[in-house]
Order: sequence, then C-alpha cells, then structure tokens
Amino acid sequence: DGIEQDLLVSGSLRIVDRVRVLLILNVSLASVFLQDSSSVMEWAQSPGDRSQQLLETQQSYETEWDMINAVSFKKRPCSNGEGESRWAFTFSVCDLRSLTVKEEGWTFLLFKLKESSTSLPALHFHQGGSREFLDSLRKFALLSDFDDFLYLQQKFRKDPYVTTLGSFSKVTNYIFDAFRGTEEQHQRPPEEVADLLGEVIPGLEINQQEEPGFEVITRIDLGTRPQVTRREPLSAEYWIKHQDAEGRMIRIPHLKQTIFKGGLCHAIRKEAWKFLLGYFPWNSTLEERKALQRNKTDEYFRMKLQWKSLSEEQEKRNSRLRDYRSLIEKDVNRTDRTNRFYEGIDNPSLVLLHDILMTYCMYDFDLGYVQGMSDLLSPILFVMENEVDAFWCFVSFMDQMHQNFEEPMQGVKTQLIQLSTLLRLLDLAFWNYLESQDSGYLYFCFRWLLIRFKRELSFQDVLRLWEVMWTGLPCQNFHLLICCAILDSEKQKIMEENYGFNEILKHINELSMKLDVEEILQKAEGICLQVRGCKDLPAPVSNILGFPTEVFISDLTESGPKSGPGPGPRPQQLQDACSSVQEHLRESSSHNGCKVAFIS
Repeated sequence: DGIEQDLLVSGSLRIVDRVRVLLILNVSLASVFLQDSSSVMEWAQSPGDRSQQLLETQQSYETEWDMINAVSFKKRPCSNGEGESRWAFTFSVCDLRSLTVKEEGWTFLLFKLKESSTSLPALHFHQGGSREFLDSLRKFALLSDFDDFLYLQQKFRKDPYVTTLGSFSKVTNYIFDAFRGTEEQHQRPPEEVADLLGEVIPGLEINQQEEPGFEVITRIDLGTRPQVTRREPLSAEYWIKHQDAEGRMIRIPHLKQTIFKGGLCHAIRKEAWKFLLGYFPWNSTLEERKALQRNKTDEYFRMKLQWKSLSEEQEKRNSRLRDYRSLIEKDVNRTDRTNRFYEGIDNPSLVLLHDILMTYCMYDFDLGYVQGMSDLLSPILFVMENEVDAFWCFVSFMDQMHQNFEEPMQGVKTQLIQLSTLLRLLDLAFWNYLESQDSGYLYFCFRWLLIRFKRELSFQDVLRLWEVMWTGLPCQNFHLLICCAILDSEKQKIMEENYGFNEILKHINELSMKLDVEEILQKAEGICLQVRGCKDLPAPVSNILGFPTEVFISDLTESGPKSGPGPGPRPQQLQDACSSVQEHLRESSSHNGCKVAFIS
C-alpha cells in the first residue's frame, strides 16, 4: 500500500482442491487461512507435516509453492487485524480474472480479481518457483497466454463456451472478453448461445429452429468406405524425371498425385515446396526461376530496409509497428525451441524468423503480425534454410491462411460450419451425440484449423501433412476431411465412455503429438472417395469439397420424342437444351447461393 510499499513479507503459496472448490492461499509464516462457506478457519499443521516441509525446503529453493491434495481443518476464529495474519489472503479461482507475469531480475505475479475494487499484493519469487506454481495451477485451471497476461478460467467447470475459446485461441483475446459474463449456470439456453456466438464471431448466423448454423441434412447411405494405401515419398530421381531440358516441370497432374500419395523425401522439399506453394510457376524454365529469385530478393530487402532503417525516435511514434515487434520477439523466443534448428541462445535461425515476420509486417501492414503466424513460418524456414525463399513461400501460404488471422475470423468460422456439415453427413449419430453434450459447434477443433495441425503433430509429420495438402488433392478443403478422420478415430472412445463437454475438450486436447499422420491421411482419402461416390450428395457438401455439380441434359428434355437409340439430338436441340441448363443453374444458384463449378 502507499504507506508500506517497500515492505516484503515472506510466505508460501498453496493450491487447495477442497470439495471441488479451488482456493489459492497465501500462507504467511506458519499459518494458512482460507475462506469456508460458514466461517474463517485455520489449518493446523501436525509436527510431521512441519518436519517434512522443512526437509523439502532444505533440499531445494523451488519449494516456496506446494500442492495440497488433502488437508485437515479445525474451526478456530482468527483475527484479520494485527500480527502476521494480516498479510494472509485467500480467494477462489473462479473469482480470478487474470494474472500478469513480470520479469525484473526475478519473476513476480500480479493477480487481478473480477471484483476490480479488490486489489492483491504482488507475489515475488526471488528464488524461483514461479513456473512450477503456474504449472501446478494449470492442473486445475485453463491459462490462456496473451502477451504477459494469463487469462484464467475454472477448468471446464464454469461456462463451457468461454472455456473452449479461451483455452485454444492465442489469436483472438477479444473472444474471451465477449464470452466472459456473470456467474451463470452450466448449461446456457440455445438462444443465449446463439446470441453469444453471434457477438463473438460477427456474421455467424444461427438457425434456432433447426440445428444451429447449418443446413439440415438427412441421413444418407454413403456406402462402404474404400480401402486406400499410402506410398513411399517421391524421390529426387523421380522429381528430376519430371523436368524437361529447360527445367520445366512436366506431367504435373501425375506428379501432384504422386506427392499426394506419399509426400516428398526431404532432399527435394527445398525445391518442390516452392512449386507447391506457388512461389515458382509450374511451367517456368530454370532461367526464368533464377530471374524471378533475383527480383524477389531485391524486393524483399527493400521491404526489410523499411523497418531496419527506422530510428528509435521514429519507432516511438509508430505504436503499431512497435507492438508488432514486441509480439514477434515474444513469439520467436517460444516457437519450436526444442527443434535443433531453433534451439539454444543466440541461434541465427531465430534472427531469421524474427526478420521475416517483421518484413511481412511491411508487406501486409493491414494484417501485420498475429500470434500463431510464427507457427506457420517455422517449418518453411526450416526447409528453405534461406531468408528470401522462406519469406516468399510464407507469403504464398499466408495468402491461403489470411482469413484465419483477420479480426472477424471469417476463415475459421466458415471452416467450423463446413466441418460440422461434413460430420453430420458422415456420422449423424456421432454429431447428434456431440450436440447433446454442447459440442455441436466443434470449437475443440479451433486450433487444428487455425494453424493447420501444427501443434497436433510432430515436426516431421507436419512437413508431410502440409506438402500433401498443398497438392490441392483429392478435393477442395481436404483439411476438413482430415479433421473428420481424426474424429472418426476417436468417436468410439468418446461415445463408449459417455464423455461430456469437459471430457471431450480434455480428450481432444490430449491427442497432441499422439496422432499418426499416415493413418490420418489414409482414412481422410478413404472418406473423400466414399463421399465422392455418393449419388445423392447434398449440394452444400459438394460445394465444400469442390465436387462438380452435374445437370444432365436428358433430365431436362424428357418431353422430347424418344424413338429408341438414334443419332442423338440435333445441333439446334442441343443448343436449346444447353440454354435450358444454363437458365436452370442460374435459378438454382440464385435461390441456394451455390456457385456452379462444372456443367455437363
């Protein structure tokens, strides 16, 4: 406080899980105070407890925090006035709005409660232990990392919609604020959920009469799912065979199909990814690519010079760029640091990661930098091992992912709606089960879509998955079928164990680094072939996957003469029929909002 602002009081922290009520306790000396529903109680340690605590303290400096699973209490009134107990405080985790982590030679934490009038003192960890305390807190609460702030929610017990978005999105901190509200019941009424989702994700239309946000799809017999096999990665020798004398790529459809079925050996990724991402045109010669690289190198360093040449005074007056730099520096220091390419202090690869992201802010200043983009750049830089090539490949990838990082999150919300549509077609019973557990919006897939499974797979498996998806085969939005394949593998456990909302979120989150990329790709391809073979495929599904919308001329000319197999319609009849087809499609598209991809 203002009178004793420099006073330091030693103590310890305990997290107590007591009758499913979480309390954070600041223990002043040997006393522990906590708020019970009826009165204030004091925890009396037995001599054995004290000796054990003393032993732990002697063994390590990291024991100023502790986890208590079971404690014995005795009622005893305590004074909040004089003595050491005046510094003790306690609060419930559900009353905590956020905590801030600061570094000033040592780490200290600032807790902020929902009741703004209540202020708590800073907790200084002079001898370490802050990280362990936060790790312990994560066992009971979800901490969503936004800059220095850790937004905290009671773990899967308060509002499931708040919990899901707060825990899986590093990009949209405004989502959390929109969903935070008063202490409410576990289940929200459907109309309130619709209103909340509409506020958080503008443009998300919720149809409360039918299932929320999706076109009604009745049960359809998809037939048996075909069995597919994966192949070996495409070799360097095979890649060279697909080049002509001037270096142009030939038999490109066949080449893409081979990459889709087996991926690439690492030796040719550096070159092949430039084609797959669109940095190099497939029909370009070797000399044309060299000229392109020279021009792109000049363009890159011109943009890089724009931010490198800013003086400190100029940057002080450019708050947006300053914020971008601060965010990039924080994210670079925690992106794939266990990978040998990025590990260690003063790693030059981290400098390249930083410079490329800063230069991208110059390339696309409207978007700038958003958390999560470093995850997309990291594998590309790892493969390219070249600053300029990595930048332009990253630009091409961001062209595909741009909407995921724009503030309205149009890309992610559209994909979630499309994913739910596909899942309802593939397994209506499973979708209905998820819906019954308040999981029909599939927000547990948020991170999968946001950064294309980067946090779900090992680093090498991410390289394989991305190059397969970049072929554009076997259909549009293949990554949505990958989501369906993962959920298909997990549905039996989810349903047999009767998982509720909390357990579903926890289970999906714990799949990270446990998935087999080849098995997933195999199943996703089988799903694609199964859906493609369906004769009565709903138009929304066809549009999502980019399957052709076929309208047969014979269906529109049934009134014409049918005198058996003849030479077929005359040219004028054919022209009239085509006109009818076009008019029919125009009318259909105006009513359904569907874009016609193919006419036969």
